[in-house]
Amino acid sequence: MKTRDRREFLKEAATALIVAELATSAPAAFAQAAGGKLKPSATDVLLVIDVQNCFVPGGTLPVKEGDAIVPLINRIARGFAHVVLTQDWHTPGHASFASTYPGKKPFETISLGYGTQVLWPDHCIQGTADAELVKELKIPHAELIIRKGYRKPIDSYSAFYEADGKTPTGLVGYLRERGLKQVFLVGLATDFCVAWSAMDARKAGFAAYVVEDATRGIDADGSLAKAWKDMLGAGVRRIQSTDLDV
Repeated sequence: MKTRDRREFLKEAATALIVAELATSAPAAFAQAAGGKLKPSATDVLLVIDVQNCFVPGGTLPVKEGDAIVPLINRIARGFAHVVLTQDWHTPGHASFASTYPGKKPFETISLGYGTQVLWPDHCIQGTADAELVKELKIPHAELIIRKGYRKPIDSYSAFYEADGKTPTGLVGYLRERGLKQVFLVGLATDFCVAWSAMDARKAGFAAYVVEDATRGIDADGSLAKAWKDMLGAGVRRIQSTDLDV
């Protein structure tokens, strides 16, 4: 074999090994890299963020067109063996409510012990109809509901950690113990709870994909563009529902 031929052979062999490793260790990433659609595997989980009455039109903190994504989420969920839901679950007089602070208005900010806190209208109060999952959400095979924001003195956007970035919800341990490695996120709102959850998934060592057309954002003062910049910088993948084989 000539030297050039040997070099070509070794190059081809190395490429084949890399492709094989990608296919084994990251099935979804491999499928997309190969030009195919992402087929959810046994180690993938769909994380459905806060599809609750409070965040759709008619709720206490509505996201524009928040209800429009529900049929799409239902369809996507049928393609995943593993689904986890989250619920905002606040106490009355929660630290994130503007009404807790005399003279403060919704969407103003204050400084709390864990950092800057956006003040929200009272929303998703425990046990109220406002906090319930929307009735059109039909995912009977969902395996877990994570409730967050129930600690009165601290807010919680992320499904993984409270707003201090260190108090866990338990989701990291649950996913690891079950051998789940890749997280696909849908729900409300893109620029807050979805984005924080996606970035915390990456921080915890999971691959993370946000299905953009199955989310909707609040977009307060450029928050949506900033959220996407932060997510992409953290290694979160931005995909569409048409990228999924479900």
